[in-house]
Amino acid sequence: MAPLIVDLDGTLIHTDLLHESALRASRDRPFDVLRIPLWLLQGKAVLTRQLAGRGSIDAALLPYNEALLAWLKEQRAAGRRLVLCTGADRSFADAVAAHLGVFDEVLAGDGSTHLVGLDKAEALARQYGHGGFDYAGNSAADLKVWQRARKAIVVNGARGLAGKAAALCGVEREFPAPVRGARASILAWRKALRLHQWLKNVLLFVPLVAAHQVFDLDHWLTLALAFLSFSLCASTVYIANDLLDLESDRAHPRKRLRPFASGVLPVRHGALAAPLLLAASLALGTQVGGSFLPWLLCYFLLTCVYSLGLKKMILLDCIALAMLYTLRITAGAAALSLPLSFWLLAFSVFLFLSLAFVKRHAELQVQALSGRHMVHGRGYYTSDEPLVLNLGVTAGYASAVVLALYLNSDKVAVLYRQPEAVWGTVPVLLFWISWIWMQAHRGHMHDDPVVFAMKDRTSRLAGLVFGAVLVVGALGWPW
Repeated sequence: MAPLIVDLDGTLIHTDLLHESALRASRDRPFDVLRIPLWLLQGKAVLTRQLAGRGSIDAALLPYNEALLAWLKEQRAAGRRLVLCTGADRSFADAVAAHLGVFDEVLAGDGSTHLVGLDKAEALARQYGHGGFDYAGNSAADLKVWQRARKAIVVNGARGLAGKAAALCGVEREFPAPVRGARASILAWRKALRLHQWLKNVLLFVPLVAAHQVFDLDHWLTLALAFLSFSLCASTVYIANDLLDLESDRAHPRKRLRPFASGVLPVRHGALAAPLLLAASLALGTQVGGSFLPWLLCYFLLTCVYSLGLKKMILLDCIALAMLYTLRITAGAAALSLPLSFWLLAFSVFLFLSLAFVKRHAELQVQALSGRHMVHGRGYYTSDEPLVLNLGVTAGYASAVVLALYLNSDKVAVLYRQPEAVWGTVPVLLFWISWIWMQAHRGHMHDDPVVFAMKDRTSRLAGLVFGAVLVVGALGWPW
């Protein structure tokens, strides 16, 4: 039986370790990114070795092609010799082989040779003879190898690749790509862009409502443009965060299914999409007017700081999340050149701090159920869950206290015809905060709390009652 040679990147795993190494270097050693062009000038083998030397991989967390892996185990059980042959650095290849335990031999890059395309084809032909091996690959570069192989196993191939391989040596098996067709690709990008998270940017409209200027059409048009600009900026950050947080996402029961962590979308596509989205966001932001653009840049910079380090710092991560929520309200006011009251800012900070703790509490629950004692990529222990719950509930009730103090101020008498009616918002807020934390405590918080609230029927009903009370307060009792 001819030995079976298996490629690694894009074949055995749904990702490319060279691209992931470059992303990891940009996160952990930003200045090394400037050296990448110099290494590349010395050859891809040198680049691969240099990047691999700046960080190891956790082979257990990689997104493996489970269908291919199951078939390889069957081949191994049948007595077939399996060889892992890759252009990736040997340290990576050895880690994968040691984790899987199905390969008899490993052929990989050593800093001087790059086993890809023609170089791989010639190396395999020398070792096993022309037509003396079968080869599992995934790209057009593997056609050079299939010219010298006995049979081809086409994995994750682009449309038409299997036909080209069949013309060279015949195809033994084909394992289709996880995403095929325009519809599947659109769905994957929809998840990567987090379009459902754009709901959070509705907070931009809060200053318009708080200033009682909801009938100003020009303001609505301005905020619609600001909403799109902010949303594109947010998607930029979501993609960048996913790319820089691949290991942590893969260790999470649900986040491991995200497009980049699972390998459904190549990480290089995300690296190209992020700057394009940011450019579009800034272009739209310049058209909004007011002082919106500086606040948009402030939001982007804070999210970058959060992604690069703050999210690993206990408590500071939740405070940063609260600030990011509040920045949306600030940006909305800036777009319309409306003043922001102390009361609105104080209320927002406490409320969103509570919601940030909800988010972290839900993550701690998931990790605890998975048997982990510490959250990967975060500074929390799962035993911190009760304290996080107490901090979050306290912050939420503090927002209700701020609201009550605001309703006792002179400003309320100026803005509302029936100020005493507005007091009805306090019990509604207390109910909703308690409801959100009850859902989190019961393990029902599977999404961002703001997005959860917009999808949750009880939360939507509480929002309608809250809004109705404000309308009654503004217009007076209808009888």
